[in-house]
Amino acid sequence: MDTMTLWHLTGWEFAALAFAALLVGFSKTAVSGANTVSLAIFAAVLPARASTGILLPVLIAGDVLAVLTYRRHAHWPTLWRLFPAVGVGVVVGTLFLVWADDAVVRTSIGVILLFMAGVTVWRRRRADAAEQPDEVTSRTGRAKARSYGVLGGFTTMVANAGGPVMSMYLLSAGFRKLGFLGTSAFFFLIVNVSKLPFSAGLGLIDGHSLLLDAVLVVFVVPGAFLGKWAVNRINQRLFERLVIAATVVGGLQLLLA
Repeated sequence: MDTMTLWHLTGWEFAALAFAALLVGFSKTAVSGANTVSLAIFAAVLPARASTGILLPVLIAGDVLAVLTYRRHAHWPTLWRLFPAVGVGVVVGTLFLVWADDAVVRTSIGVILLFMAGVTVWRRRRADAAEQPDEVTSRTGRAKARSYGVLGGFTTMVANAGGPVMSMYLLSAGFRKLGFLGTSAFFFLIVNVSKLPFSAGLGLIDGHSLLLDAVLVVFVVPGAFLGKWAVNRINQRLFERLVIAATVVGGLQLLLA
């Protein structure tokens, strides 16, 4: 890892990373998918490869706070259906990274995110969200869980960008706001923790990166409290629109980078 960049951050660079960490906390407890902006900031301030390892513990800190906040609202049948497909996606993402360069990865993920945002908008225009996510128990729902799980595993492996993918799946499955946040909180805590050994083995996490993480986590906490305060003041329709908008912004950022 290029640790020189970690020890010689300018004031503006550190401020940008602190804002990105605050946005991670906010996204985990309010508008999932908004942390695509954080991904872009980390990659712009730090070396792209190193940024993924530094961001991972920050994301996990946000995941822990989200689980503590929404643990009672998780829908475990959905999670169990997703995890096997996510594992396949992680393997596919690993193989993809062996072949693809950064430009191909960014373009591919950007196209996927924009496509799924469009599909979700189309589906939401056809039917209102159900009060309970019954759709995931049907044959179609299981097929959808597998496809989104593979995409989620793929994008989280190559760019820590699985958030928008899972956001689109949970919206399309008819999750209400609290069920959405509780289910995604457990999903990303489990997935991100499972990625730690791989990141450490690749040299993306070391003592220097963890020192920076320890400082940045301080900013995740107020972001999470801000998100908790905001989510109680956002109605369901606005919540869905914000999630979709965050996904579109993330996709465009990847395409235009």
